Amino acid sequence: NCPKCQARIKKEGLRNENELQSYFIRRIENYLNSRGRNLIGWDEILEGGLPPRATVMSWRGMEGGIKAASMGHDVVMSPTSHCYLDYEHSRIPVELAYSFEPGPQGLTPEQSRHVLGLQGNIWTHIAVNEPSVDRQIFPRLIALAEVAWTEPDRKNWNDFNARLGRHFSRLSELGVNYFSED
Repeated sequence: NCPKCQARIKKEGLRNENELQSYFIRRIENYLNSRGRNLIGWDEILEGGLPPRATVMSWRGMEGGIKAASMGHDVVMSPTSHCYLDYEHSRIPVELAYSFEPGPQGLTPEQSRHVLGLQGNIWTHIAVNEPSVDRQIFPRLIALAEVAWTEPDRKNWNDFNARLGRHFSRLSELGVNYFSED
């Protein structure tokens, strides 16, 4: 509805608003690259075409990350299904976070090299102070950290769950307000 956006679409010969977004993202990427920086963006930047050197944060599932890696772009997997730590613990319990595999099936070894890892997210519109943030992220952040650094065939939920007690002791000593089902 914006007349300036519609004028830019017409001037640049773009087909729609997705291509306008891509036009804008490409311009930003060129600016960042000229200053020795690289662009990273949420998976919406796939809509309308990716800039050549963009890294994609795949948050709306794994599909965007798979698509970007298949195209030769670096990816950070961060799907809401496993990595959104501001979601309630009942929605994403520790075991579900631990079950996450950031290296999706179906990619070639070369494409898989583009999956840089994962990111756990906490948006602070719900958890507005340090104790409430701590309660939201711990112990799920510990689970995601182990997932990020452990080969899939070496992951073992029962072993991890048994070791959580030591983490809880450390968190308590540090005064961290963590979530516990007890």
